[in-house]
Parts: sequence; C-alpha cells; structure tokens
Amino acid sequence: FFRTQDTMTWRTGTDNDMFTLWETCVPPLAAGGLALVFIVFLLFSILKAPSGFGHQVEIAWEIQRGSIAFLNTEYIFLAGFVCLAIAFVVAVLETQDCCKGTGWRTGVSLAVGAILSAIAGYAGMMVATTCNVKTTEAAKYSLNGALKIAFKGGAVMGFAVVGLGIAGLSGMLWIWAVTTPQSYQGKMINTEYLEAKYAIDVLAGFGFGASTIALFARVAGGIYTKAADVGADLVGKVESNIPEDDPRNPAVVADNVGDNVGDVAGMGADLFESYVGSIIASATLSSNGAQLALPFWVAAFGVLAAVIGSLVVRTKEGASQKQLLHSLHFGTLVASVLVIGFSAFCCWYTHASDLYSDVDGWKAFACICIGLVAGILIGQMTEVFTSYGYAPTASIAKAGILGHAPVIIQGLGIGMLSCVPPTLIIVATLLACNALLSSYGIAIAAVGMLSTLGVTLATDAYGPIADNAGGIAEMAECPKEVRERTDALDALGNTTAATGKGFAIGSAVLTSVALLASYFERANLNATDLSLLDPIVVSFTIVGAMLPFMFAALTMLSVQKAAAAIIQEVRRQFREIPGLLDGQPGVKPEIEKCVRISTKSSIGEMVAPGILAVFTPIGVGLLVGSPALGGLLVGTIGSGFMLAVKMSNAGGAWDNAKKYIEIEKAFGGKGTDVHKATVTGDTVGDPFKDTSGPALNILIKLMSIISLTVAPIFRAKAWDTWWWGLIVFGVEFLLLALAYIFIWRRGHIDLGAESAGAVPKPEIYPGYDIMSPYSTPYGPNVSPSLSFNYPGNMYQAPPMYGYANYF
Repeated sequence: FFRTQDTMTWRTGTDNDMFTLWETCVPPLAAGGLALVFIVFLLFSILKAPSGFGHQVEIAWEIQRGSIAFLNTEYIFLAGFVCLAIAFVVAVLETQDCCKGTGWRTGVSLAVGAILSAIAGYAGMMVATTCNVKTTEAAKYSLNGALKIAFKGGAVMGFAVVGLGIAGLSGMLWIWAVTTPQSYQGKMINTEYLEAKYAIDVLAGFGFGASTIALFARVAGGIYTKAADVGADLVGKVESNIPEDDPRNPAVVADNVGDNVGDVAGMGADLFESYVGSIIASATLSSNGAQLALPFWVAAFGVLAAVIGSLVVRTKEGASQKQLLHSLHFGTLVASVLVIGFSAFCCWYTHASDLYSDVDGWKAFACICIGLVAGILIGQMTEVFTSYGYAPTASIAKAGILGHAPVIIQGLGIGMLSCVPPTLIIVATLLACNALLSSYGIAIAAVGMLSTLGVTLATDAYGPIADNAGGIAEMAECPKEVRERTDALDALGNTTAATGKGFAIGSAVLTSVALLASYFERANLNATDLSLLDPIVVSFTIVGAMLPFMFAALTMLSVQKAAAAIIQEVRRQFREIPGLLDGQPGVKPEIEKCVRISTKSSIGEMVAPGILAVFTPIGVGLLVGSPALGGLLVGTIGSGFMLAVKMSNAGGAWDNAKKYIEIEKAFGGKGTDVHKATVTGDTVGDPFKDTSGPALNILIKLMSIISLTVAPIFRAKAWDTWWWGLIVFGVEFLLLALAYIFIWRRGHIDLGAESAGAVPKPEIYPGYDIMSPYSTPYGPNVSPSLSFNYPGNMYQAPPMYGYANYF
C-alpha cells in the first residue's frame, strides 16, 4: 500500500530537482495551523468582551438557538445527500477500467471536503451569534469598540475558511500522493510528480463535497433569511407602521437568525468552495512540480498576509461611513500589498531549479497580480453601484419621489448597468492570463484573487454581526445613541456585503473557467471538440445559458412561498394576541413559531434547485457526450455571471437607497412616501441580493466541479452512452416531480383566505394552482378586484390572473 522510493524529490524524468513533496505540503499545513491559532487568539479577545445583561442577552440567546436549530436540521439532511453522492461517485468511478482504486479515494475526499466546509460554516455562525450582543454592548461606549468586536467575529469566519481549506487540501494531497497505485489510466506512476498529479485528480472529490455543502447552505440560508426579512418588513414596517426590528414583530428574531445562517454560514461555504476549487484547478492544469506547488504556497502566504491585514483595522469615534469604509479597506489593502511581495518570493523560489524557466515563474507572478487587482477592482465597482455615497444608488432613492414603480425600474436599470465593469475586468483578466500562461495562468489568477480571503471574508461576515447588533439594540430598547452607532455599522455592513458578493461572483467566474479547463484536460478534449460550428455544442450552450434563469426562478419563488407563510403568521399574532400591536407591557410575540416556519420552509425549498444543479451536468455528459457538456458549462458560466451580478447589485442598491433616506434623512427621512417606495424596492431586492444572486455563484462552480470529478465516465463521441443519460434524466425528472408534489403543492399557502376578519375568504376553485396563468382562487379566468383594510393602510388589489395577491 505504501511504496518507498530512492529519493523524495519531484521528478520529471530526472532526479536532480530540488522541489520535494515536503516542501509542497509543509507551508500550507503551517499556514492552516497559523489560521487556527489566530482564531483562538480572536476567540479569547471576543470572549473577554462583556455581553451586557437583561433583555438583550435573552434576545441574543434566542437568535443563537434559532441558528443552531436551523443548521442542525440542515446538516442532518445534507448528511444523507452527501452519503448518496459518495456512493454514486465510488460506484461510477470504480466501474471504469481506467479508474480502479480511484473511486473510493475520491469518495473519502468528498466526505472530508463536505465535513470541513460544514465545520467552517458552523464555527462562523456560532461566533457571529456570540459577537452580536457583545457588539451591542460595546456600542454603548464607543463606535471603535463595536467595530472591533464585529470585525473580529467576521475574522473568525474568514480564517476558519482559509485555515480548514488549505490544511485539508494539503493534508489530503500528502496522504494520496504517498498511497498511489502502481498505475493510473493505463500509465505507470513512477515519479513523485505523477503521484501528486494522481492525488490532485482524486482531490476533485474534495471540491465536490465543498460545493455540495455550499449549494444547500446558500440556497436554504438565503430562503430562510429573506422569507423572514420580507415577512417582517411588509407586515411590520409597511402595514402596521412600526419600526424595523421592533420587539412587537414576531418575525424579527427569525430575520436575525437568517442573517447568520445565510450571510455568515452560507457565504463562508460559498467562498470555501471557491478557495479550494481555485487551488485544485491550478494544480490540475500544472505541467511540472513547480507549477503544482505554487498555488499551495501562494495560498499559504496569503493566510499570513491576511492575519497582518486584519490586525490593522480600527477607526476613531464619530467616524463617518466613508471613514469606516476606509478602515476596512485599509486592512484589505495591507494584506494585498503583502501578498504581492510574498508571491514574488514564491514564484522565484519554486522556479529556482534549472529544470524550470525563470520566465514562467515571473509570468505566473504577473497572473497572480492580475487576479489580485481584478478582485479589488470588482469590489470597488460593486461599491460604486451599491453604496449610497455614489450616484447610482442615490438615483434610486430620488426615483422614489415619483412612486414605487419608478424605484423598481431604476433599480433594475442600475443592476443591468452594473454588469458592464465586472464583465470588462473579467474579460481583460482572462485574456491577459491566457496570453501569459494559457489556462494555468487563469487558474493561478483565481488563486491570487482569493489569496487574501481571510481578511476579505472578515469584512463581509462583519456585516450580519453589525445588523444583528442593531436589531438587538432596537428590541432591547437601548439608548438612542447605541442604535445610531449600530446603524452606522449596519449601513457600512450593507456596502461591505455587496462588495463581498461582487468579489465572490468574480472569484466564482475565474474559478469556474479554471475548473472548465481542468475538465477539458481530464476528459481529453481539445479546441476542435468544442467547435462553434457543431450544432450539438451550440444547442447545449444555449441550454446552459437557460439554467441560471431556471435556478434563480426556483429560488425566487421559494422565497415568495416561505414569506407568505411568515406574513400570515405575523398577521395572525397581531390580530389574535391582545395588546401585542399596541405594545402593552408584558405582552410578547410567539417568536419560535416564525423561526419554525422559516426553518421548515427553507429546508424543503432547497431540494428542487439542488436536484437541478447536481443531475443536469451528469445527464448531459452521459446522454450526448463530453463536448456537449463543455458547451453546457460555457453557457451556464456566461449567463450565470451576468445574472448574478445584476441581481446582487440591484438588490444591494435598493437596500442602500432605503438606508440613504433613513440615515441621511434624505427626501424627508423615515415615514415619508419616498421612504415607503424605497422599502418596496428593498423588499423586492432582498431575494435578489441574498438568495438568487449569490446562489448562482455556486451553481456555476458546482456544475464545473461535478463534471471534473466524474469526467472519466463521459465519452467524446456523441450519443455513445445515451441510455445511461436517459436513466439519469429519468431519475432527475422523477425527483423533481416528487419535490413538486410533496413540497411545492403541499407547501402552498392559501393567500386569499387568512381567517375571518382579516381578508375576505373566497371559495377556492377545485384544482386551483398558483403557477397556472388560467387559474384563480375564484375559478378559471375570474378576475376579482379586492380591497383589504389593515391598520393605517388601504390596499387595492388590481384585476389579476393566476398569481394570488395577498395584500
């Protein structure tokens, strides 16, 4: 099982190469250890900070309890799915003559990747739900103290991702490199470089496992947080005219739980996937030992740079939003400058042997710098389109003068326009890196972009902590200056979150392109196999371009369904609990019911998108062949990128247009018609920016990594294994049908009939289906006009077909 060799050197036909397996694996293992030690240091600092006492501690405990309950339920479900994925991968690879002994290794890698991704997300969530009340308490005394606590909580998430990711990858690389079989795919494995290349092929399973957790964490967490958020805002702020995060609102705690499970655990799993995927793709595309080791070294030194960058984040009391933003940017800038210097050393050292070209080393350094700069530029452009300090977002607030519809129209236009800069940046990056080092240059650029992930993710995960802190301050009725400080941090968090989403999208595209190139190599495809003159390739490129829209539609509709259940529950409590809406002393909402509804809805609703993402690439590859699957992936990456940018930036701009009015008192401030119009825009934008948009990142990466993992089972000749493809698609359609029957239809809420005294209870027409344009709750093709009266508001529902209006 273990084979000894005369020398422990990389060999590409000779034995005088200076680079060893130890030199490849020890730096990333040490970096993983450094990240975990730094996490312990941060935890000691966080735990020493006071949490306060009284009602704010009780609220924080409810938020943490709800977050734990959701992740426990989600991970139990995912454990079964991961086991099925492992069984499938082992079965299909072990039955291939060229992959004997590879299947079980890939299965083990898949399990490790899934477990480490889940641990990173869970740890980040636990620390975030500990820091929220500590941030509230710190805000009673200073803005700087609150910023430090919130940022340290986000840093735990960032360094958990990079620490577990780099340590897990390098550890598995070492294990599989020293336990390789004697031959693989008909070739003898007689050099240590070939051992490592074999290990990297096996590590595709590691990325598959990380992608699986990321998909469901992002989708389920996004549905949870936005269903609760939409329900809380519509019934609380719009209908009942009570403040945001008001303790009378039963959905407020569920909203705060969603921030942690969606924006902390979900984002962490998303970027964990990108982080390990970029390293796997680079190593797969390497042509010698130096190129294989370089991504591990760059990522390792990136951890050190991120630690230093995170230590310089601080601000002064009374700082403006721009000064707060500068504080966070300064930490990222310091880390980026350090990474450039460290990367120069890595490229020089790994290519110092006479066997390698110094020129290739410096070309790789140029690609790393290009990727790093591209990430910074994408983040800056995202900030321009989503921060209310710039004209695009301010124009959305100004559109509110004309009413609700202009806010929606302006936001959609800004979202579409925001696609232009990231597209040009990504295209320039791809062309430049391809000219320097072909596909490997693109892959190593993705590593460079993600090298400072520890501090970059910290600035993103900081946002939900600050948001929770503001919610706790409001619910605990803290002094006004506390809420003002947390509002300043929250507004900054909205901008950093939008910037983080832009960064995540950019890194996802580079990683997906690199994984696509890795798939071509492992499937033995070349440029002629993907000819644009081939109607099969073109046809499935179009199909691939459609998939992100279908995926986004499923997640958007899921948010609407889950939000409908929350809306009904909040209305019921306001109506049936005496004194709740009036704020009578001692009357408390039944918050656990909203938490339970959000948990149940989001777990069920993640099934259909997951089935679509996992089964489709396998079915296409088996049905039509590997070139058609390549076309499918190209189409998915292209349209998924555009749609993700548009949805994320439009949602972020709508959110900050509302914040602009609330914080800067623009156009009359809170309570005005302009403010109500921007609240509508924010409500529409919530699932855009926190559910569908971010989930598209994972869709394009997951489809690419699945294709790479099982590439040996696909054939280049079209229709060669069509019967297996039909079986896979048959299983996919069957599972989607079962999901529709047992989750979608059973989960439908009677939106037209809440209860007596709330809205008129119509007679439900037999066979009524909310998705049918020819079916209404009143019968086929009936177009009622309803008028519903709620406290302080009058809603007029216009004539409509199909989609039930629950206002």
